[in-house]
Amino acid sequence: MRRHILPGSMQNIDAAAPTLPPAQAVSAEVQIPIAGMTCASCVNRIERFLRKTPGVDEANVNLATEVATIRYIPEIAGMDELARAIEAAGYDVREMPKAAGQSRSNLVEEADAEAHDRARAQRRLGLTAAVALAVSAATMLLMYLPGIPLSMEAMAWVLIGPATVIQFWAGRRFYRAAVRAALHRTTNMDTLVVVGTSAAWSFSVLVTVAPGMFRSAGIDPQTYYDSSTAIIGLILMGRWLEARAKGQTVGAIKALIGLQATEARIVRGGREVDVPLEDVRVGDLVRVRPGERVPVDGRVTDGESSVDESMLTGEPIPVTKASGLEVIGGTLNGSGTFLFRATRVGRDTALAQIVEMVRRAQGSKAPIQRLADQIGGIFVPIILGVGVATFAVWFALGPEPRLTHSLVVFITVVVIACPCAMGLATPTAIMVGTGKGAGAGILIRGGEALELAARVDAVIFDKTGTLTRGRPSLGNVVAGPGFVSDAVLGLAASLERGSEHPLARAILEAADARGLGKDEVESFEAVAGRGVRGLVQGRRVAVGTSAFLLAEGVGADEVAALAAPSSGPAGGAVGGASAVTYVAVDGRAAGMMLTIDQIKPEATSAVSQLRNAGVDVWLVTGDSAPVAAFVAQAVGISPDRIRAEVLPAGKADVVAELQGRGMRVAMVGDGINDAPALARADVGIAIGTGADVAMEASDITLVGGDPRGVAAAIRLSRATLRIIHQNLFWAFGYNVVLVPVAMGVLYPIAGITLNPALAAAAMAMSSVSVVSNSLRLRRASVGLGG
Repeated sequence: MRRHILPGSMQNIDAAAPTLPPAQAVSAEVQIPIAGMTCASCVNRIERFLRKTPGVDEANVNLATEVATIRYIPEIAGMDELARAIEAAGYDVREMPKAAGQSRSNLVEEADAEAHDRARAQRRLGLTAAVALAVSAATMLLMYLPGIPLSMEAMAWVLIGPATVIQFWAGRRFYRAAVRAALHRTTNMDTLVVVGTSAAWSFSVLVTVAPGMFRSAGIDPQTYYDSSTAIIGLILMGRWLEARAKGQTVGAIKALIGLQATEARIVRGGREVDVPLEDVRVGDLVRVRPGERVPVDGRVTDGESSVDESMLTGEPIPVTKASGLEVIGGTLNGSGTFLFRATRVGRDTALAQIVEMVRRAQGSKAPIQRLADQIGGIFVPIILGVGVATFAVWFALGPEPRLTHSLVVFITVVVIACPCAMGLATPTAIMVGTGKGAGAGILIRGGEALELAARVDAVIFDKTGTLTRGRPSLGNVVAGPGFVSDAVLGLAASLERGSEHPLARAILEAADARGLGKDEVESFEAVAGRGVRGLVQGRRVAVGTSAFLLAEGVGADEVAALAAPSSGPAGGAVGGASAVTYVAVDGRAAGMMLTIDQIKPEATSAVSQLRNAGVDVWLVTGDSAPVAAFVAQAVGISPDRIRAEVLPAGKADVVAELQGRGMRVAMVGDGINDAPALARADVGIAIGTGADVAMEASDITLVGGDPRGVAAAIRLSRATLRIIHQNLFWAFGYNVVLVPVAMGVLYPIAGITLNPALAAAAMAMSSVSVVSNSLRLRRASVGLGG
């Protein structure tokens, strides 16, 4: 048995396994492509076998992608055990083109090879379906066209050859899958096709070979070669149409991979040389010329240009890149040229991580799919039982010729039933929805996150980096009695060099410009949400909020005296929000610094779009109440929806409070201090320009940092969930309505029965309709402008 695991698809995940000590309880995630799946019952069976495998924490099988996503403990379950579990369920681990190494260019080759294999399989399937339908059409013409100078018995001998070829050549894929399922004591969609067509073909062969036996029993010797060939041809044609439609749902990953350059021009030994992308290393100096794609992630060291990042962020306006600014691999350079230092290469680049995130999301499963999977697991045996019972009732109570009517009804029942549509209803919509989001810079972690986002009715924004730019600049420095502003700034900057807070960066940039803040620091300590303290030149220095200084023993009257000059709204900042940072030296109020963080121009529109969508919008920040009120008023958040001076743990408490009111809450943040709230929320949304830990704790990542992406993500999620509901309604409704009709419930009332060929056409189109409905999401509006 040939086995291949998707390259680069393993990822460490924090998890705990009761069978291992905590230090070793690290699970991994892998995606394994599977061959031979046809319906929801296949999905259910493979998942059951995988979950029973020791060391497997969770297993989700996606019918649309034909991939199993497995979270397991490598120390207990290896790749061989996982593959054996899939094979024990009756399916194959599909061989895929192997990627040499982990470079993006090889993934491009892999994607091209996979697309080529998919296209070749589709052509083969389409040709087989066309031949089967042609034979079926010819059979019907010969059987029903008037003026054919052949008796029915002679006609049967003419048709037995072509019908047998179609039955066992065109239908061999059904037999292989049905026999494999039977050997593993299970059933699937192919079982229904094989039972139905074999009954029609076998009865027809018996009539052809021994028509007298039927006449002597008073039964009209009628053949059903037209039905057996038509059923196979129509179902194959339906699978061909389904494969074509499914191929359109996976275009997002290929499009993302296609953004990657194949070569890079690096500077070595004073010369610029073109090298394959996989040869670029961290620290290399890379030249980007006009019109070229940025090959890897890095930071500009020389030159200036505008770069189109719309393919990753959804933002159509090119972004100016100059010295010190970051560039993302896969983005398109404009008319300028620049040099940058590579910081992330290979699978560590932002583009590589986005591709992997989309791939995992498209292989995930939404909770709403569970009911369909449960029903799919028992659907085929139930339908076979219903078919047998229907045959018995018609044979006992039906009109003459009873055997013929009973056989036709039995064939129609087993052929018309379709668990395929149930299995495809959710994953196809998730594939299209997550792919659509990726193209707009909205990365959705999986089906569960997408479903939860659709139900969100409250959004909490952090301030810094979400509604504001997150790059504050230093304004006024006010010195207290006995201190000078430069000394206050120098002491604060020396201490803040150990901090990663955005306000610290503003203080350091201003200090560096004046040559201040280079003193050694001892006993540095950061107090989350409050400030920092330590010893600078032997002096005890504290920098932070007014509450932090009071806790450090500074007199309240001293702090109040410093705050008096900035008593205007947010410090009187225009177009931005001023945060006040206090400095204490040896227990005395030494000074106060104003830092201005500009509000993002898109923030007001972001809040407006959410409110128009019926979402309650909150602002929860660690900044002071005046700053929070200023920002909230500027962007349109109600005063009673503000929580200021909230510590990181307190943000999670606010999330829990709203959840306690029955709200489904999304938290939007970009910093380390937002991670607890992001994890506590029903949906965590991280701004892609922020800290990696925030993105790791989030369910949705907005690559470009535009807050309007929050509303766009909710719109996309709601549209996707609507499509899923429509698909499931159709999949269940189809079977609930047409299976009874196929059983003949309308015959006593209106004399209506279904022809097996029509039943096959209906079954084939049910899956195609579900996939086609999911593809409508590609036209959904997820633009940032609403």
